[in-house]
Amino acid sequence: MELQSRQTETMEEATQTRGAQQEENSGMKRKHVEDEEEKMSPSKKQVLDHGVKVASHYNQLQEVGRAARSRSRIFFMRNFNNWLKSVLIGEILEQVRGAGSQQVSVLDLGCGKGGDLLKWRRGGIDHLVCADIAGVSVEQCQIRYDEMKKKSHRNEKIFTAEFITADCSKELLSEKLDDAELMFDICSCQFVYHYSFESEQKANMMLRNACERLKPGGYFIGTTPDAFELVKRLEASDSLSFGNEVFKVTFQSKGSYPLFGCQYHFNLEEVVNVPEFLVYFPLFEHMAKQYNMQLVLKQRFADFFEEKVKKENHRSLMMKMMALEPFPSEDGLQASDSAEEYCHAKEHCDRADVRTPLVSTWCLCSRRCPDAALICCCLSHCSSAHICVSVALSHF
Repeated sequence: MELQSRQTETMEEATQTRGAQQEENSGMKRKHVEDEEEKMSPSKKQVLDHGVKVASHYNQLQEVGRAARSRSRIFFMRNFNNWLKSVLIGEILEQVRGAGSQQVSVLDLGCGKGGDLLKWRRGGIDHLVCADIAGVSVEQCQIRYDEMKKKSHRNEKIFTAEFITADCSKELLSEKLDDAELMFDICSCQFVYHYSFESEQKANMMLRNACERLKPGGYFIGTTPDAFELVKRLEASDSLSFGNEVFKVTFQSKGSYPLFGCQYHFNLEEVVNVPEFLVYFPLFEHMAKQYNMQLVLKQRFADFFEEKVKKENHRSLMMKMMALEPFPSEDGLQASDSAEEYCHAKEHCDRADVRTPLVSTWCLCSRRCPDAALICCCLSHCSSAHICVSVALSHF
């Protein structure tokens, strides 16, 4: 699919053409992240930089252990997201190595506390640059990395790493690298890029940081909320918000959706409580062109799951990561108290050819949180002689 350039189209107009656009099953190389917004006048909101809110929110999040996470109502949703990222990262690394890269360097843009460190370890990369706006998160990421190195086997080669605290929507990362000449095979931006769509300047700087240091043929991969789905759910709501017992999305108004600065507040139990911004994807694709990026893959989480779960290795990994909530559970207790959340699973179990209780449902994840509204994308940076036709945005 060619990158679309309908930069002047408003979100309202785009919603009307959503169905036609989704039929274009295109692809791309390349994230969604994790302070309660104070009540203040519009003028004061403009004075307080959004990046400060985001950094403050993540700096204040408490680190919790595995036992506490396993008791969380979003336990399976979190695991499902990690499974999806594992599959995406693994397949992109195959593409990179298949193209001949021997020494693989990666930029984790919006690394958080280092949730993807093990994924890069399993992928056998050589060097990782971790960058994030939240200094406390970067410190925790470095601690995780150091502990990972200490616990590694004597003969295991662990990738080298550097850690940068910076607002990647304002500051140029290339000026902060240990090696000024460093180029990346992959830039990964998981659940983060939408924060930059507060303004055109910020979105451009984030995109520049993601793409300008990619090698020819390198990939920009990530996950971000689907603006069309969020607007669709808002318009169907009787108020300015929608959600359930676990998540809530609240807009400031409805009916008009600017290309930049279209803010909504996302609250997800225990982990996210911060303002975010809609990313109008055709505009994002158009902006990426200036960095010679070509869309290779764009899929919603549901479609990505349906495609990848057909492979035995991906199914096995999903079970190992506990990415599905068993239904019905052995003790009769589910993550949600609402029976409506499990209607789809019950309908499936009631089929004559289904044996229970061996049914697991990934669908719960998309119902309990707007993960159904998430896009997995990949952009690729290609030379003129190398046209990427696989997963991701491509650099040409």
